[in-house]
Amino acid sequence: MSGSSGALSPKVKVGSLHGKVAIISGSTRGIGKACAVALAKQGCNVVVAAKTTTPQPTLPGTIYSVAEELEQLGVKALPVKVDMRSLDDIQECVRQTVDKFGRIDILVNNASALWWQRIEDTPMNKYDLITQINSRGSFALTHLCLPVMAKNKFGRVINMSPPLQTDFRAYKGFTAYNISKFGMTMSALGAAAEYEGQGITGNSLWPATVIESQASKNFELGGREMWRKAQILSDCVLGIVCGPDSFTGHQLIDDEYLQQEHNLSAEDLAVYRCVPDVEPPRALASHGHMGATGDATVRRGDVRKLNTDVKGSSALSKL
Repeated sequence: MSGSSGALSPKVKVGSLHGKVAIISGSTRGIGKACAVALAKQGCNVVVAAKTTTPQPTLPGTIYSVAEELEQLGVKALPVKVDMRSLDDIQECVRQTVDKFGRIDILVNNASALWWQRIEDTPMNKYDLITQINSRGSFALTHLCLPVMAKNKFGRVINMSPPLQTDFRAYKGFTAYNISKFGMTMSALGAAAEYEGQGITGNSLWPATVIESQASKNFELGGREMWRKAQILSDCVLGIVCGPDSFTGHQLIDDEYLQQEHNLSAEDLAVYRCVPDVEPPRALASHGHMGATGDATVRRGDVRKLNTDVKGSSALSKL
């Protein structure tokens, strides 16, 4: 294996994925789209599983526009409207994938809802929303994909979620969010444990820094000097997908994985900076989100109440 066009860094060890099929949730923009493009450049067919079917002012890209873009790279793409709260949608996505391609090789559970608020400020309908999308939705998609993967004795489950935390301070202002996101991590670890030795791996993957995306813009998570490009995560996805079956059961941080498994140096990581001359703070690395230590906090969750959340946040100014 060698560097190829799908990876931004030439040091990332990747190989051909011709004929493979990936389902990527939340793939109309941001991290999910970056993963779709990277996999397609390696020859992988992609199922664009997301909610957006018509362009929105604050949410550019649709399942159809992304599918068209991927097919211009020479692969087949299947756009499927999926609300991760709907089991019917998830089942239909898997059914259409099997009908069209006859296989599923890669699952990237990327779709997610953000809610960084204290317990007392978390309405139960919001708790239900984030757990349905994050932990329940990713579990359901994993549940349906694993038996299909097992038929070909190959599968890669990658969940975009943080490492599990035992430090109680990591839950300050993030309890509901942690419950929902750690459920995603547990699904990846469960896939790793239950399919060990069967050609199927499960790993979770999380960024060390804020990633440039529509969410980081809409929720005003700092300036571009604080962000890395989404390609740091898509490079990790390529490395994991093309890696050995023995690489499983890990809770990964993106830059640590690239340094340890692909020998990138600190200087090599500069290619992922949004502002070339500024190294972004590793604000998400220690506890999985911003403001998890000390008295610093970042409150986010409802764009309509962004001004109130920004005023009540202190971590961005302390980074």
